Amino acid sequence: MARPCVTSCSTVKLVHSGKVRDVYADGDDLILVASDRVSVYDVVLPTPIPDKGKLLTALSLWWFEQLADLVPNHVLSATDVPEEFAGRAIRCRRLEILPVEWIARGYLAGLGWESYQATNTISGVQFPPGLLEGSQLPRPVFTPSTKTDPADGHDEHINEDQVAALVGADVTKKLGELTVELYSRGAEIARERGVIIADTKFEFGRAADGSLLLADEVLTPDSSRFWRVEDWKPGQRQNAFDKQFVRDWARDLGWWDKTPPGPEVPPEVVDETRRRYVDIYERLTGLRWA
Repeated sequence: MARPCVTSCSTVKLVHSGKVRDVYADGDDLILVASDRVSVYDVVLPTPIPDKGKLLTALSLWWFEQLADLVPNHVLSATDVPEEFAGRAIRCRRLEILPVEWIARGYLAGLGWESYQATNTISGVQFPPGLLEGSQLPRPVFTPSTKTDPADGHDEHINEDQVAALVGADVTKKLGELTVELYSRGAEIARERGVIIADTKFEFGRAADGSLLLADEVLTPDSSRFWRVEDWKPGQRQNAFDKQFVRDWARDLGWWDKTPPGPEVPPEVVDETRRRYVDIYERLTGLRWA
């Protein structure tokens, strides 16, 4: 049973403000708050996307339920949060987040596509020649990355040996396999609903008792690439129903050099981004977004 909301904003303390999420401490727990901010190329844009934080929170909670039999997660409550954050916050267990982005890929896109073009590999994993942008891979694969510097936030592909040096060989094997299993479960559920999950990233953390839990957000338009089955066509840029839509808009401007400050997002791009987030939420969950 969900705990009633008894927390007020005055009792929590901001401990970290990220590009798009804020983390508050409340006793032994953390409150993870998703904002309406949007970042592309590691730059926060000045224009928010209405309802983005609530959509990502609701979709993450739905996915946590779908995946609960595969791995425990950090969620304690979606209702016992400050009233000011209602709908876009989750009360979570405190974890030591592992310094790896646990990425699974089923299709070639984004940085994975760029790496494949250059070397036919991603994170040390060899792929067959002749694949196109958007091609489905022979099987889902684990292609991890980490941050070159926590201050600059840029991702860097690493191989499994490098992951093992960071978190240990046993954890690497266990979570690498789990990453692919979680992606495969999510991709199967999504495909039944007319959605392709091209790739996604997970985060895991270690609890005080040593157990490993799924953390952060899960299979959202900010952490995944979503394509509609009817739109998918290898060999071209895909019609993105995720943050890639904003990335593509920013890249196509031609004049922005991907450094702060970011450009203002025009109303038509804001509206279309929100529409695509809503579309994916409704397709996946079968629920109507009010």
